[in-house]
Amino acid sequence: MPRRAPRNPLGEFIRNQREITRLSLRQLANLARISNPYLSQIERGLHEPSATILKSIADALGIPPEKLYAAAGWLGDEKPENGETDVETAIRTDARLSARQKAALLEVYRGFLQGHDE
Repeated sequence: MPRRAPRNPLGEFIRNQREITRLSLRQLANLARISNPYLSQIERGLHEPSATILKSIADALGIPPEKLYAAAGWLGDEKPENGETDVETAIRTDARLSARQKAALLEVYRGFLQGHDE
């Protein structure tokens, strides 16, 4: 039976964000000013990048560096002071959605969360 690679939350998060932004590995490496092989090794969990490297990757992806620091396990799982989840923040700050669409999405999302607690 083939052995499964250990889970790598940071690498998985970076790969998912890269795919969401539709960047190739090479494109993201160029934007982050790191080598293509090094980025590949980070995504596969073979290297633990420094905070400086994570910041350049975050800047290239257009996300706050804290997202990558949290994925690396460097930050606690604390909720923001306003109590919103990342999903709620993303919905509220998405300029492509109207106020009505945002309200509907938030209502559905919170409804799913309440159903999960029961």
